[in-house]
Amino acid sequence: MDRTTAFGGDPHIGIFCRVLEEIAIVPPDAPDEFCHALESALDVELVRTTIQGSGIVGSLVAGNSRAVVVSGLASPEEVRVLEDYREVYRLEGEMNAAGNVILVNDRFAAVHPEMDPGTIEEIESHLGVEVTKLTLGGVKTVGMAGHATNRGVLVHARATPKEIGRLESLTDLPIGTGSVNMGSGLVGTGLLVNAHGYLAGADTSGFELGRIADVFGFIEGL
Repeated sequence: MDRTTAFGGDPHIGIFCRVLEEIAIVPPDAPDEFCHALESALDVELVRTTIQGSGIVGSLVAGNSRAVVVSGLASPEEVRVLEDYREVYRLEGEMNAAGNVILVNDRFAAVHPEMDPGTIEEIESHLGVEVTKLTLGGVKTVGMAGHATNRGVLVHARATPKEIGRLESLTDLPIGTGSVNMGSGLVGTGLLVNAHGYLAGADTSGFELGRIADVFGFIEGL
């Protein structure tokens, strides 16, 4: 099975899509080839919607099996689409690109280090996990500098031992460093993973795919 794909020729697939285990949130105009790759590799139900009228839903949505966090600028209609699948929390304020600033699975969440305490409390309440402020490789937008599932966590290739140690204090899942699309440490921009499989951006090398398969426990299926 091909483990790489693009979104209309763009290898930054994590910007356009957010996978939450059994569902994949994609913009209404997502290319057929991309959607077929998602369904084949990840065995997901496609949920088609924009967020705040934009197709970059991967940057504007974060979540786990309990709830979805979306930009506070999401319309009532967009929120209603997601409410068929999860509880929805709207992230208000200037720091509202939820997919960029939140790295989360069912065990923990890491957020942009400048996020205010009140917002962090709301995220903890809705997602049902402990939240910590974090950078990865010095990058504050942890939702794009890492990718977390209930199988493992892949983080920026330049993440420091201190940063990784913070994650290790929150979870016993495998944590590894890596890259996508021929050397980009912003692994969240080019990676989609759930319990069934994974897809990386079209420019991702065989070595990078091997690292992804190892961290998320798919090494036999590479």
